[in-house]
Amino acid sequence: MNETLKVLEERRSCRNFKPDMITEDELQQILRAGTYAATGMGKQSPIIIAVTKKELRDQFAEENRKIMGAPEGVDPFYGAPVILVVLANKAIPTHVYDGSLVMGNLMNAAESLGVANIWIHRAKEEFELPEYQELLKELGVDGEWEGIGHCAVGYVDGEIPKAAKRKDNR
Repeated sequence: MNETLKVLEERRSCRNFKPDMITEDELQQILRAGTYAATGMGKQSPIIIAVTKKELRDQFAEENRKIMGAPEGVDPFYGAPVILVVLANKAIPTHVYDGSLVMGNLMNAAESLGVANIWIHRAKEEFELPEYQELLKELGVDGEWEGIGHCAVGYVDGEIPKAAKRKDNR
């Protein structure tokens, strides 16, 4: 089977990560793949923020937990050591679609490298908060941005389930 098709068929969401950091080479390859996602009119407007510092990662996890309404102590990122936050420029009419394609590229690239991953929502709500708008300014990111998703990545702790049988006539 073609390797690309194999990755697309076998990628599954991971809900139990080891605390071990992925390699810098793996991270760079995953990020590069994200920058090659198709975008409307080739604008390449989405950006990716790689959160690798535990302190900042935990801040994102806590805010995400609150938005989710989960009890204290719940980690919505399932212990993943790296969070790739995808943001899309609101001035671009296709920004949500473009950012979603970036998320897909990140997840499939990670899978191709043996790095487990999962798409975690609530980035939109996070980046509507004043403190996250301020964080963007501190990072030198100007403009109006919408959070599209968090791609949590790391090494699986245990097994990832196999794909469910595909529905007929889909």
